[in-house]
Amino acid sequence: MREFATPMTVEIPATGNLTDDVVTNARDHADAIVFSKNTDDGWVDVTAEKFHEEVTAVAKGLLAAGIEAGDRVAILSKTRYEWTVLDYAIWFAGAATVPIYETSSTDQLSWILEDSGTKAIVAEGADHLAKITGLRGNLPDLNHVWTIDDNAVEVLTKLGADIDDETLEKRRSATTPLDLATLIYTSGTTGRPKGCMLTHGNFMFELGVAVHELDELFQDEEGSTLLFLPLAHVFARIIQVGCVKARIRLGHSADIKNLVDDLGEFRPTFILAVPRVFEKVFNTASQKAAADGKGKIFQRAADIAIAWSRALDNGRIPLHVKAQHALFDRLVYVKLRNTLGGKCLYAVSGGAPLGDRLGHFYRGIGLSILEGYGLTETTAALTVNLPDAQKIGTVGRPLAGTTARIADDGELLFSGGQVFAGYWNNEKATAEALTDGWFHTGDVGELDDEGFVKITGRKKEILVTAGGKNVAPAVLEDRLRAHPLISQCIVVGDGQPFIAALVTIDPEYFPHWAQENSKSGSISDNVDDPDLVAAVQGAVDEANKAVSKAESIRKFHVLPIDWTEEDGQLTPSLKLKRNVVMREHRADVAALYER
Repeated sequence: MREFATPMTVEIPATGNLTDDVVTNARDHADAIVFSKNTDDGWVDVTAEKFHEEVTAVAKGLLAAGIEAGDRVAILSKTRYEWTVLDYAIWFAGAATVPIYETSSTDQLSWILEDSGTKAIVAEGADHLAKITGLRGNLPDLNHVWTIDDNAVEVLTKLGADIDDETLEKRRSATTPLDLATLIYTSGTTGRPKGCMLTHGNFMFELGVAVHELDELFQDEEGSTLLFLPLAHVFARIIQVGCVKARIRLGHSADIKNLVDDLGEFRPTFILAVPRVFEKVFNTASQKAAADGKGKIFQRAADIAIAWSRALDNGRIPLHVKAQHALFDRLVYVKLRNTLGGKCLYAVSGGAPLGDRLGHFYRGIGLSILEGYGLTETTAALTVNLPDAQKIGTVGRPLAGTTARIADDGELLFSGGQVFAGYWNNEKATAEALTDGWFHTGDVGELDDEGFVKITGRKKEILVTAGGKNVAPAVLEDRLRAHPLISQCIVVGDGQPFIAALVTIDPEYFPHWAQENSKSGSISDNVDDPDLVAAVQGAVDEANKAVSKAESIRKFHVLPIDWTEEDGQLTPSLKLKRNVVMREHRADVAALYER
């Protein structure tokens, strides 16, 4: 059993709650720009004083509507400024926020609202309202429904006009670190979503430490970030809370189609994203270069960026690499940095493994991706790579005050103040996840002598071949998805004589590949095309380099469809729902093993 603990470096308050940051900012830094709001007239700055006014006005409306301390209030919306106002208003009212993905199905929405006993919900628009209206007959606890598009903020502000400051302050200040701040339902890669109870103290610990250790991001006077991941996900949520705490200018971008324009206008100094976003940026740049007849130049520039980054780890950059890196910085890298606004120096990546190649590529072009690791149950980050303590290919060291342990079966266990209080209304699941103060992550990993953690797979997703070989599919899947032609894949072989895979083709990259290879028709028309199969085989061969022969993919099948969140095969954080895919493609998997 291996263990590594990082000593505590900051003092976490033993009293108070998350709203204290808003109050302190308004009192001591009233004119500080803490948000930029995307409006029809462009980006409009919001001061700490103005944000405090908006939050308290909405909170008074919640009190007037009968929301009591400890009640649950849901938010069903895309990432937008009003989401953050409502979140803090719910906390000011002494209630707990239940975030719901705006892409959630009717069944998911019904389960979350029923299980949580939500008293009120603020939805985004008419589509969401229609879903909720159809469910209300089975939700006796749900007393209020407001929608942002129907001016929920203004409606609540008017509703609370007669609530005085003293009444609100009494409610706000009564909340302690032990009280529930939010009830986040897991994405549910398997089974029904479980409600993770995260307290104010969990967030205060997490951000008290993270803001201190990631000082180059959060203690920059010109610091800013643009949120485009769903605020229903804990990863985006901690960045929101961290920005409010550190007075980092925060913007919201709800429409991924406008993201490049929004980044160019907002010009963040750091961003956060899941690995699939970084893969898409790389693949799109590669595709565009090839379309302009500069494919070989881009590939060479990418190779040099990776070589330059790897050389940094070795402590010496060869002169020929240094010279070519300087050239490509002017020709290629600066254009990539400009797509992020031109000021972005850091990115935080989580939710899934990034992979060595992408990590080195981005550091090589001047954007250090700080990969971290955590779960909803741990208020996001347990470990993170820091600007001055980074090992690409790992998820960093445990945050201060956090201990990592590798159990005898390889499972990663953690203890620390960010570990949740348990699952809502589910003592059995809580007892399974928390034993003797240790949280069982369900992930398998490694811990090196310096405390850096590497995730090698999911405990429940380990495949055991007929020959008894244990195989972690994540290693192969991550490398396959890094290929621009491949969108998603699932590695199979449990109880089978060899490892195999199902692969889907990236619908955005396919037209470019088809044009380059003189192919006509759709993806489904080309799944058996020898050139397409050969291209995927090349990606498989590259992925197999990371594993032993017994663990390598021997056979694969290209599917005519892609897997998406909308169709139910991916979670909102773009993780593969293995049980769904295996159920839907049972026949395709069986065909891989037919003689």
